[in-house]
Amino acid sequence: MNKLIKKPHLIFWTSIPIIILFGILTKADSFGFNVHDTYFVIATNHLIILISVLFGIIGLGYWIMLKANRKLSKWLNLIHITLTFGGILLTWLLAQFFRESIAEYEFNDNLTLSIYILVLIAIFGQIAFPINIIGGIIKKKNKTSG
Repeated sequence: MNKLIKKPHLIFWTSIPIIILFGILTKADSFGFNVHDTYFVIATNHLIILISVLFGIIGLGYWIMLKANRKLSKWLNLIHITLTFGGILLTWLLAQFFRESIAEYEFNDNLTLSIYILVLIAIFGQIAFPINIIGGIIKKKNKTSG
């Protein structure tokens, strides 16, 4: 765990093949969600490519900071990793409880709200990444690494 906090690019780059494999093996062709009166439909392949590219860029940012001997905040690394992967995992887990029956409309409504809140928390958790990178650029170089 300590290695992942010190080298967070490893978890982001390792997750890319897993996400792509999951996208290939999933049976859904599209991912749809409803916001008020608008129904958005995104192809699963496009969503998988978008997430993979974003994780690649995030991993590259962490790797560049490591190679430039810039010190990053361990707490911000932990917050970013936890909100990113925890948010994705909990969103996927809650989506599995979604019921198709019309009789369970109130349950689905509350579940949808919970999923939206989790997704928003995961998206706002991405703010920790640029704050950490900017803080690492402003701070002095590591004295222990050589």
